[in-house]
Amino acid sequence: MTDSSQRSSRGEAPAPSLASRFSDHLRSREGLAEGDGVLVAVSGGVDSVVLLHLLRFTPGLPALRLRVAHFDHRMRPESLSDARWVQDLASEWDVPFVLGTASDVPGSEEEARKARYAFLSQTREDGGERWIVTGHHADDQAETVLFRALRGTGLRGIGGIREWRQSLARPLLPFWRREIEEYAEEVGIQARHDPTNADVTLARNLLRHEILPRLEEELAPGARRALVRLARLARRNERGWASILPRLLAEVVTEVGESRIVLDRSELLGYDSTVRERVLRELIRRVGTELDETGTRLVLEFTRSGASGRSLNLPDGITVSREFETLVLSRSEGTLAERSLTIPTSGTGDGTLDVGGERFRAAWTLGEEVSGTWTESFSPGDLRYPLELRGRLPGDRIQLSYGSKKLKKLFLEARIPESERKRRPVLADARGFILWVPGVERSSLAPPREGEESLSVGLSHERNDA
Repeated sequence: MTDSSQRSSRGEAPAPSLASRFSDHLRSREGLAEGDGVLVAVSGGVDSVVLLHLLRFTPGLPALRLRVAHFDHRMRPESLSDARWVQDLASEWDVPFVLGTASDVPGSEEEARKARYAFLSQTREDGGERWIVTGHHADDQAETVLFRALRGTGLRGIGGIREWRQSLARPLLPFWRREIEEYAEEVGIQARHDPTNADVTLARNLLRHEILPRLEEELAPGARRALVRLARLARRNERGWASILPRLLAEVVTEVGESRIVLDRSELLGYDSTVRERVLRELIRRVGTELDETGTRLVLEFTRSGASGRSLNLPDGITVSREFETLVLSRSEGTLAERSLTIPTSGTGDGTLDVGGERFRAAWTLGEEVSGTWTESFSPGDLRYPLELRGRLPGDRIQLSYGSKKLKKLFLEARIPESERKRRPVLADARGFILWVPGVERSSLAPPREGEESLSVGLSHERNDA
């Protein structure tokens, strides 16, 4: 006896149908909207066929532009028959159909999944649909949460399958497999049977057919519902973090570049260790890698006790460095080759140079002011040409009023972080004497003279002039 017939025998109103609850659910979400193009992934199994039927025939849904997509992995002899069956179904229900076929037979379920989603993504892009929708349901969610927990995932992984994610939607996720199968029986839907779904040598099938049923029979009758609830709580926790992270990051981040983030270490150490961990994991993710448990522990310890001038190397070319009371998170990548710029003689000119992976634009002129982030003037008659704008070299010294000093010591006294030093150009004369370190110090050589036209030099990051 079904749930609805049991209710009727007790004189209760019948439970709302899956179609009505599905319609109510979609209307309660800001997801599928009037006129949206929707690419429906249909394998031929009951879940995806019911999803297509609900989207195609449920009254009250927004008018959607549906298209069926099927991917033939070529992993079973009958896979071509499945593809033709789905094509016939789409034709019968008057929905356009597109078929994808694996060029090489995938060697594993994971390879098959990647190939399938690559096909769906490219097909959606080519067809201009807004959404890809799949038939994942609540049982899939329970299995995913248990599987990830057993593999040692963190809280984010416990959140399981997301119902809406960028262009991917799973509108059946709140509903159970039993409800979907009952709907198929009620409306007379026939579906294809995939024999590999019964193969318990596959991890997902082992959970589905043996582990979860035994858990519910012998240990926890509501195991599936508890796992889905756990996923819901984990996602709620993630939403809470997402709401406060921008404020936390704003308090500690002092500089953001394309491959470099600078933090106020003292401010960060004022956070509770759990908050500190979350902030560091998020910022290192933005620089380019996901920290595992070991990496997180190492970064937390380095943040607390690493000495100034020391660095910690992480996977994917990520480095965490301490520079005085700052932490620098950076990613090594293909950088611009060092390229200097020559000022051949006093006069007017401009050009670019590459130092420390960054590009600068320089301009110089005689007798007039020049613009730039940094500017300096010199007596042209006291200069030894050609001048050169370049990166710092070992042994470079600058002449000051009280004597000469190595640039290394100059940078240290000016508290210029190590990572910044290699990105700071210098102006040298033909003898190699350093005339100017923009933003840091000017040599005592060739000072401008009153009544004489000066050579003015200006320098900026090229991006500042865009």
